[in-house]
Amino acid sequence: MTRFVLDTSITAAWLLPNEDHDLALAVQESLLTSQAIVPPIWWFEICNLLVTCERRKRHTPAITQTILDALYDHPILVDDDIDPADMLRLSRAHGLTVYDASYLEIARRNAVPLATLDRRLAQVAAAETIPLFAS
Repeated sequence: MTRFVLDTSITAAWLLPNEDHDLALAVQESLLTSQAIVPPIWWFEICNLLVTCERRKRHTPAITQTILDALYDHPILVDDDIDPADMLRLSRAHGLTVYDASYLEIARRNAVPLATLDRRLAQVAAAETIPLFAS
């Protein structure tokens, strides 16, 4: 089974109305035969996104629960074996948040591509010779 690191920007494109993106759809389809790896912060980011949508009346708590149930059914592995020193190095070297650096650290350590729609994160991945998910 192939694996890749799943950034929140991709997941957001699945969840938000009018946020369709070809790469996000390709990543979602790949989960039929692949496994996504995420840092622990991913669930916090997803839940924050969902509750923000509720507050903005983009959807209801019932829809949030349906989305969570669907995400639980995806092959998503939370990787909590983070290397803090590498996260800090990436953050300092590239002016990233530690949260964003965690996605890169996981991709590097597991030698897997990063799936992201975040241009800055993609640029840093390229600079660090971390491959990007190719659709």
